[in-house]
Amino acid sequence: MTRLFLALARLAAILGGIVLTFLILLTCVSVIGRGLNTLMHGLVDAGILGGFAQSILDAGVGPVLGDFELVEAGIAFCIFSFLPLAQITGAHATVDILVSQFPQKWIRALTTLWEVVFAVVMIVIAWKLYDGMAGKMRYNETTMLLQFPVWWSYAASFAMACVAAVVAVYVAGARVVEILSGRVILTIEGGAH
Repeated sequence: MTRLFLALARLAAILGGIVLTFLILLTCVSVIGRGLNTLMHGLVDAGILGGFAQSILDAGVGPVLGDFELVEAGIAFCIFSFLPLAQITGAHATVDILVSQFPQKWIRALTTLWEVVFAVVMIVIAWKLYDGMAGKMRYNETTMLLQFPVWWSYAASFAMACVAAVVAVYVAGARVVEILSGRVILTIEGGAH
């Protein structure tokens, strides 16, 4: 079972990585375009290479229209895409100065408690994303510049939040079974077997 959920988490992280790479490239192109646009306007105003600079401006060099809208929607998707892998591999940041001194039995119990809490929180987040998506669909809300429906980004984030919730429920269930049976299904630190 763990392999299946680990594969699902890896697939989600790969999708998130692809989207994040696209967003990085989009941001770079937009920043370079914005810089060239500013430079060409400066050259036109100064009378230096006026014809060349104007032809570059006329070609449409500038920032990517709606880049911040795409980045905003894409980053939310990426965050939810990376959560499942971090959850199943135990890669979330922790501060365990005090807890590391506890007996192993207490550490397992505390880990189980936090895994259950995380699963509940992920379910609530997915549910609220669904509610938000339904509201955006109902009112046909669109983005300011690109005019694409806002619910699209909610739907993408909702899909990944569902994957994160399913993986979190599995991890929480595995921790509960570990406590009840004494078997190790997932390692406490460093990831799944």
